[in-house]
Amino acid sequence: MNLLAIVYGLAFIKIGIAHFREPGKFVEIIPPFLPFPLMLVYISGAMEIVGGVAIIYPDTQVLAGRFLALFLIGVYPANLYMWTHDVAFDGTKFGTQGHILRLLAQLLLIAAALHISGDLDRSVFSA
Repeated sequence: MNLLAIVYGLAFIKIGIAHFREPGKFVEIIPPFLPFPLMLVYISGAMEIVGGVAIIYPDTQVLAGRFLALFLIGVYPANLYMWTHDVAFDGTKFGTQGHILRLLAQLLLIAAALHISGDLDRSVFSA
């Protein structure tokens, strides 16, 4: 098993569980134009748990890595909404520098998912 995949997967499982334990802090960052924010929090939490479990297992890493990369792109509007509307997450507001660091972290997480799936390596070395 890949150590990066295990750590990455466990982190997604942990944050996914947090969506169910403390949904309110995630509801606060859902942009208001999206319907049913609590349901979206639960759905995204479940997706994180499933993706986290799937990326740990070698047989499902390719699909899970692709799924989590797309998932991270799909949930970024919540981070962007926090940034553009100065919304606090769990009582903490981030300045511009904090939001830029969050964006960079999101990009690193996407790259890690694509690395675990093998897609990043194939695209970099096949060119």
